[in-house]
Amino acid sequence: MYTSAVVTLSDKGSIGEREDLSGKKIIEVLKQYGYTVKDYTILPDDIETIKSKLIELCDKNINLIITTGGTGFSKRDVTPEATIAVCDRMANGISEAIRSYSLTITKRAMLSRGVSGIRKNSVIINLPGSLKAVTESLDVFMDTIGHGIGVLVGKDKECGNIK
Repeated sequence: MYTSAVVTLSDKGSIGEREDLSGKKIIEVLKQYGYTVKDYTILPDDIETIKSKLIELCDKNINLIITTGGTGFSKRDVTPEATIAVCDRMANGISEAIRSYSLTITKRAMLSRGVSGIRKNSVIINLPGSLKAVTESLDVFMDTIGHGIGVLVGKDKECGNIK
């Protein structure tokens, strides 16, 4: 299967003041889908630190990088900006699908600023920080993202080319 990494963005989590339930849930689901989890990190909400970590993971050819946290309206929530800064191309449909589904559960889903994109052979997906939102978001894309990664790395054909 493919490789993955989880990056949790939380000032309190990075200094041990908050348990990272969301990151642990992502790891659990990734393993259920057959992904090898190569890296798990908890970082403070600092744009340069986040950018550096995302670049490092992409340079290691990690296929799927899922972030959790830092997607809201707080001044410290800079995960989308860091992600956009390092991506070569955006994959807007992933985040649009997550928000669309989440809006059927809560109107507050419209307040998520999470983005998704591609750097080299890596897909980066921002998820909210709450365990509930992470669980719901993973349900949206985990059964299809493998095909996108397969196309990106040249293992699968594009949907229109399958005969």
